Amino acid sequence: MTTSETPLLKNFKDTSYWLDGLPPAPSLPDVPLASADVVIVGSGYTGLNAAIQTARAGRSTLVLDAQDPGWGCSTRNGGQISTSIKPSLEKLTKRYGPDRARAIRKEGENALEWIGDFIGSENIDCHFRRCGRYHAAHTPAHFEEIARNAEDLRKHEGIETHVVPRQDQRSELGSDVYFGGVVFERHAALDPARYHRGLLDIAVRAGAHVTGHCAVSDIAKDTGGFVLTTSKGTIKARDVIIATNGYTTSLMPWLQRRIIPIGSYIIATEPLPGDLMDRLFPTDRIASDTCKVIYYYRPSPDRTRILFGGRVSATETNNAVSGPKLYADMCRIFPELAAYRVTHSWSGKVAYTFDELAHTGVHDGVHYAMGYCGSGVSMASYLGMRLGQKILGLPEGRTAIDNLPNPTRPFYRGNPWFLPATVAWYRRKDRAEYQKAAASNQK
Repeated sequence: MTTSETPLLKNFKDTSYWLDGLPPAPSLPDVPLASADVVIVGSGYTGLNAAIQTARAGRSTLVLDAQDPGWGCSTRNGGQISTSIKPSLEKLTKRYGPDRARAIRKEGENALEWIGDFIGSENIDCHFRRCGRYHAAHTPAHFEEIARNAEDLRKHEGIETHVVPRQDQRSELGSDVYFGGVVFERHAALDPARYHRGLLDIAVRAGAHVTGHCAVSDIAKDTGGFVLTTSKGTIKARDVIIATNGYTTSLMPWLQRRIIPIGSYIIATEPLPGDLMDRLFPTDRIASDTCKVIYYYRPSPDRTRILFGGRVSATETNNAVSGPKLYADMCRIFPELAAYRVTHSWSGKVAYTFDELAHTGVHDGVHYAMGYCGSGVSMASYLGMRLGQKILGLPEGRTAIDNLPNPTRPFYRGNPWFLPATVAWYRRKDRAEYQKAAASNQK
């Protein structure tokens, strides 16, 4: 391919690769219930896992979505599963004390273990595998840092890790741009759209009523519960759950002020030769790196393609623009991929928070869980499940993340005006760091 050619195939798809070959969705009603015990706004991992709990317990359960169920990031993400808790034990201890800090960190491990058990027990066909993650260092200094952190995680939290020095890196990842890394043995992968479809099937079989293209514009308190105003009429509810994450709107301004929606972009390559895939991903792990504006990538479940994701721009951009940018980043890491083109380029919105923690709780009587900071496959599922248990009054619904202080910033109303400058700064910083590290290594 010449430099004048676009890496995108002429007929590239701007929809998620995961939607190709997805089994048909169950038949869903166009008209919502007029009233329900539980109304859930948002049909992603959080909402459906909550619905499964309440519907199976016999509560009339209605799930609403402004788009098709699963239209959001639940079918658009990279399918990588981690422990989901970003702040370290040390940072959390300074905020909340040692006991609460350990309990919060433990919830990440709980979520990771729970999702594997749940998928297995429910026989969800979503290519779940506990393959491990290779977390690569983009400079020698970052390698020293993550190696120290890995030792702390083993010693203080019992998390299975092992350090891979640069000279052994090719045994894990077919790239020479990194300076070693750390393997997280228990991290996992799945096909996110098939997982979502499995959840949808289970929720419907359990008796949940799921209606798409039913946007909610208002939630008002009423005798014995709430009244929701939707594009398909008003609905009465005893309990309400908001499960909109990166697609949270002004429906609840208090929540919108605490969520930072961030676009994340992914490409899929055309099918690759098997021997090339074996060189680039010899252990079939998922991968990420230490850049502040992180890259994450993996083989497709059938090991025919590479799915490569990250934040490619300081401002939101369309998929035809983001695709070539991601492709350039991918080829910097894997130069051999310059001979292959891109068949899919898509994006979705994740939700960050100001303290880098997911949050779940109750505000004005409305339950919520969101803010998974780009690592939500297991945590969204887990907290959704726990929300359903809370609605049922079950003590096991309680978590260490419940009702943590949920910060915002003065004058912030849900439009992250500060994001372009922040992303641009970190991208420049990342680039300067890895270019300097590469130049030093060549001397």
